[in-house]
Amino acid sequence: MPEGDAKPARAPAAAARFGEGFLADIWYFVELADALKPGRMARYELLGEPVLLGRTQGGGLIALRDVCPHRAAPLSAGKLTREADGRETVECPYHGWRFGLDGACAAIPSLAAGQEMDVTRIRVRRYPVVESQGLVFIWVGSGEPDQDPPTFPGVVGGKPKLVDRMTFDAHIDHAVVGLMDPAHGPYVHQQWWWRSAKSQHEKAKRFEPRDAGFAMVRHEPSKNSRAYAILGGEPLTEITFRLPGLRWEHVTVGARQVLSLTCLTPVDAKTTRITQIVWSDHPAFVFLRPFIAAGARAYLRQDGDRVNLQNQGLRYDPTLLWIDDADRQAKWYQQLKREWSAARRESRPFVNPVEAATLRWRS
Repeated sequence: MPEGDAKPARAPAAAARFGEGFLADIWYFVELADALKPGRMARYELLGEPVLLGRTQGGGLIALRDVCPHRAAPLSAGKLTREADGRETVECPYHGWRFGLDGACAAIPSLAAGQEMDVTRIRVRRYPVVESQGLVFIWVGSGEPDQDPPTFPGVVGGKPKLVDRMTFDAHIDHAVVGLMDPAHGPYVHQQWWWRSAKSQHEKAKRFEPRDAGFAMVRHEPSKNSRAYAILGGEPLTEITFRLPGLRWEHVTVGARQVLSLTCLTPVDAKTTRITQIVWSDHPAFVFLRPFIAAGARAYLRQDGDRVNLQNQGLRYDPTLLWIDDADRQAKWYQQLKREWSAARRESRPFVNPVEAATLRWRS
């Protein structure tokens, strides 16, 4: 086997053995900023928890646990109100309890005169939330954020040119491993404009550690990946992964750029929401946008179909065999997760366990 392995490495078993497996003290992508309109609220699920996400009338972001502590009604089904002191609050649709944007209760309308009660001691969880590069991230952790949300190269050309969404019936670990798998292309993504099972080449790609992840460093795209041809010129691409589930491909063609960002957001232990976002200032996304969008949509759904097919085997909790070099990225992902959790638990800096390497496989 490559790298001197005597036998295939044994991966963690199926989702049951992954456990919940969610990282804490980290930013999770939740939504596009443009989807959150002033005065509107919506219910999301993140890591198995209900989250109210919305904007105040003034445009500020709101992120609260979407459960009223009185009778458990979803606060997102209520409305935004304004207190006498000018503060905006969220009003529960069941009994009108109102909560400030910090999560503290501001009023309980059913209290009669003389019924003294310090309502501010009643709280719902507030999630730190931030808007960056047109994306909304929520911090999931025990305290306030101690790091900035991730930023991405190539957010150019104004608003995204393409946005696609899909839900995978899989734990985020399986979704991530499938996303970074370099060998499935000829078998899963068989289109005339991409590649076929008959077109397989031996690849050798250089990888290096990056912030909370790793990157396949900038290189010329594979000759059997026809989709790059529409960009013309001499495209160069770099593919980066970052915890907890962010993967982006940044393509440059001279001064023009294309950024394809895939965000994996865990809904619960068995469901992962996929959001694909593409920015570009390349003219191909003006003239060929409908064709590019159709191709990208088909590509993502082919991955979804294989995840659903894989689930037929995962239900039996098999032990999965991972081999070098094709599965090295999957191993790095598990190492990154373990180090992230250990560093937070031990209150020390994160030390990236990924070492620079050249990986080889056929696809």
